[in-house]
Amino acid sequence: MSTSTGLGVPGYAHPLVARAEWAALTDPGTPLHWVVLDVADGPGDRPDPHCLEAAGRLRNAGVRVLGRIDTAYGARGLGEVISAAHRYLDWYLADGFLLDRCPAGREELPEIRRTVTTLRMIGHSEPHVVLGHGTHPHPGYAEYADQLVTFSGPWSDYRWSQVAEWTAGHPPEKFCHLVHGVPRGHLDEALRIARWQGAATIWFTDRTVRGDGGDGGDGGDLRDPWAAMPGYWDEIVSRLGPGVSE
Repeated sequence: MSTSTGLGVPGYAHPLVARAEWAALTDPGTPLHWVVLDVADGPGDRPDPHCLEAAGRLRNAGVRVLGRIDTAYGARGLGEVISAAHRYLDWYLADGFLLDRCPAGREELPEIRRTVTTLRMIGHSEPHVVLGHGTHPHPGYAEYADQLVTFSGPWSDYRWSQVAEWTAGHPPEKFCHLVHGVPRGHLDEALRIARWQGAATIWFTDRTVRGDGGDGGDGGDLRDPWAAMPGYWDEIVSRLGPGVSE
């Protein structure tokens, strides 16, 4: 992997129940591109003291913190999205946003463009905007976002996945891959796939979705596979090498 490859953390469980996971993210040299903060399926109705502390420690360590906002595949109105963004900015001083469950079709592109344009206007500085499609979207989305999540799913799908040809016109820093159920023995293979497909931001975990059976992952089943640290955290950090937070 290139030295620019780093981790995008899609969101641990609440800091009150995942204290060790959040603390490990501020270890010097951890190759982090960003960490997603999801307080209560969004920013919540009031500032959460535990999340305030976690976000503050990350930002003091120079780590970019993104607020997660669910777009419900385009069904959520612009006003709701911007209201959530304001709360992330006002309470947690978010450096940007992950627009999760982002639509991927051509017909939804104008509304997402409008959303991203508005997000870039409301902050004190230029926010880092990641569109969480989870699949390859219409290529027009790449024009408006800093990064696109072009894969989000299980290892059993990722190992046979194909990259869209249009992505070759963009640098690897444009793309993110989030993969759960990656067995420890296949970690090198997963890293090679990310390199071949041109994704510089990754998150690989052996955690699996409860009830899906995984594909030999040894991290245990969770309702949310991103909620806990990978069982091979130290290994993947060492393979990527020391990082400098963006």
